[in-house]
Amino acid sequence: QVQLQESGPGLVKPSQTLSLTCSVSGDSITSRYKYWSWIRQSPGKGLEWIGYIAYSGSTYYSPSLQSRASISRDSSNNQFSLQLSSVTPEDTAVYYCARYETGWFDYWGKGTLVTVSS
Repeated sequence: QVQLQESGPGLVKPSQTLSLTCSVSGDSITSRYKYWSWIRQSPGKGLEWIGYIAYSGSTYYSPSLQSRASISRDSSNNQFSLQLSSVTPEDTAVYYCARYETGWFDYWGKGTLVTVSS
């Protein structure tokens, strides 16, 4: 069974960098044709895809967040991480990590709430 678990601070100050880690079990983040994504949902809004890191290590971001988002991985610990710089209160959201394979986000973490506030 594939499991994903988000971790990181629940409160970040404006202008600082949000940092989250997703720990994966039951699958390898380097296994072929898997794409490991970050997705968020702000209060009262729909899901917003942030970006992914592929099995190959390549990354791709939403154009709206590309200038501030960075996704990296630690293959030895089977984890991948999100950094979002220069956050504002509009970045307050529940952040999810998810696995994408053959057209579906088939496994999700439970999500973690990050609040941006001074």
